[in-house]
Amino acid sequence: MKYLKYVVLGILFGIILVKSEVISWFRIQEMFRFQSFRMYGILGSAILVGMLSIAVIKKFKIRTVGNEPVVIADKTFHWGNVIGGLIFGLGWAMTGACPGPLFAQIGSGYGVVLFTLAFAILGTWVYGLIKEKLPH
Repeated sequence: MKYLKYVVLGILFGIILVKSEVISWFRIQEMFRFQSFRMYGILGSAILVGMLSIAVIKKFKIRTVGNEPVVIADKTFHWGNVIGGLIFGLGWAMTGACPGPLFAQIGSGYGVVLFTLAFAILGTWVYGLIKEKLPH
């Protein structure tokens, strides 16, 4: 029962993903082919909300529900982020799925996405194995 609110929020988020067609392979392909602004508008809106949220958290020194300070570490540029982003984007374009919508796609009955999920988990596991050998 302790985690019920998170399950409910997750289900609501999944419904929003499905109804807004963010999980649609066709919408994702439109985005990567520059045929529609829809996905760029959704992603851009999410970035703006995130930027504003971080600014508000920093300005008003908002604390967590447990009354702990929110610490947002400064980020430095690293070429690994660019390379990782390109790999992520390539996988997203090829499969029509990224980690958030993956589960909504599976929940919507797109069983083939289980294949994508399996390889996402495998990729995460391999990264964990070779992380210490990669330049950071």
